[in-house]
Amino acid sequence: MITDHLVILPILVPMFAALLQLLVWGEQPQVYRRAIGLGASVLTLALAIWLVIAVQDEVLVYALGGWQAPFGIVLVADKLSALMVALTAVLALPVLIYACHGEDNLGSHFQALFQFQILGIMGAFLTGDLFNLFVFFEILLISSYALLMHGGGKAKLRATLHYVVLNLTGSALFLISLGVLYGITGTLNMADMAGKIALLEGDDASIARAGGMLLFVVFGLKAALLPLYFWLPQAYANTTGTVAALFAIMTKVGVYAILRVFTMIFGADAGEAAMLAHDWLWWLGLFSILLGALGVLGSRDIRLVIAYLVLISVGTILTTLSLGHPDAIAAALYYLVHSTLVTGALFLLVDLIAEQRGKTASRIVKGRKMAQHNMLGGMFFIAAITVIGIPPLSGFVGKLFILEAARTGAQVALLWPLILGATFLMIVALSRAGSRMFWHTLDGKPNDVTHPKWQHAAVILLLTGALALTVFANVMFDYTSAIATQLSQPSDYIFSVLPQGGQHE
Repeated sequence: MITDHLVILPILVPMFAALLQLLVWGEQPQVYRRAIGLGASVLTLALAIWLVIAVQDEVLVYALGGWQAPFGIVLVADKLSALMVALTAVLALPVLIYACHGEDNLGSHFQALFQFQILGIMGAFLTGDLFNLFVFFEILLISSYALLMHGGGKAKLRATLHYVVLNLTGSALFLISLGVLYGITGTLNMADMAGKIALLEGDDASIARAGGMLLFVVFGLKAALLPLYFWLPQAYANTTGTVAALFAIMTKVGVYAILRVFTMIFGADAGEAAMLAHDWLWWLGLFSILLGALGVLGSRDIRLVIAYLVLISVGTILTTLSLGHPDAIAAALYYLVHSTLVTGALFLLVDLIAEQRGKTASRIVKGRKMAQHNMLGGMFFIAAITVIGIPPLSGFVGKLFILEAARTGAQVALLWPLILGATFLMIVALSRAGSRMFWHTLDGKPNDVTHPKWQHAAVILLLTGALALTVFANVMFDYTSAIATQLSQPSDYIFSVLPQGGQHE
């Protein structure tokens, strides 16, 4: 039955779609590639929704080749991974719709690279062992290297080179950390490793902590956590709107890896390695918020502003996760969904704005009036107040949940001023950008560049998703609370993967 293979299908669908797209030749191959890509994205979204429903009462485990854990490769779907798979699918479909109306023609094999990127992201969320997490990281990174260069240009080449060098370094550290952890535990299955780490003492526990800290560095690089964020602003600001919008989920892969590994393997039950990197996460997250807020205020290009908004969201999410209790995890996950959808919408929207402004492009200066000025202005206003967190939209709801999660005096004294201060600087920066681009325009004839309705529809779809988080805030928070409860009780995950609780010969 299809249900028996549900966990692997969100990986197989984009993989086979990409292979088919590479095989398409003849007249007008792009038409067929687009049809395959859109069909695959719709199917992946349907499977993701099905997966969310299927994991409500159980953790789904898929043993490839029938080889059971810890010796075989397993894919695991719980509430957290199902949420991340669904979020990826919800983001990918509008972004691909946008790309299919012209932007995918800027370079070769964009459609196949897009599907390979989705394959890597889905695999990272569903894998049950650390080595295959590395494998899927490499798949999504190799695809991202090519996607960042989509369309060509010196600025893209420079940003991509920086991105590649840092991520190759991260990949080397990842392999070293895996070697350290395998050497001390004899396993790379996450559920199995969680049980073995908890039993380590003395020097063995210290070695495991060292391997865990290397993992933290690697995942922090993927998430763009301070001080490992340097690749993000230029990479996101210099690539195309489609790629930047898809990359809105990329930093969340790092966030997911931190949440998964440091709640299950190095969580409260990890013995001498318990709560590894917990204090580091709090302080680095706070400084990421501060740096992102200063970057938003100091940027003179709206693309850079949005890139720094991504950095603020990462800092906010990881700082909240470091609070540790279930309400904080639930609040962070709600905010993660919100920030992914709204920053994705903003990257697409700014791409439209830059093309219609002509020479001034995305720079925050006075320019010509746009051909579709009022429509773009209205969408920018909605996106801006959503990402800022103006009541009653999802940004406000998410920040309210986060502020309520700060319980001690020290947490309130540090987290509240930073989040509220960053919000104020976001208001200043986006108000300045909006007024320069939409109110204080140059006199004369408007620019005559227009865009197809389907590209506008793609932006509207993502904004609608963010707005739906407001309408169904209680439903969403209940689901993220259920995820937090499941994460705080990793035994359910462990016993689903290892029915004998990790006891094997």
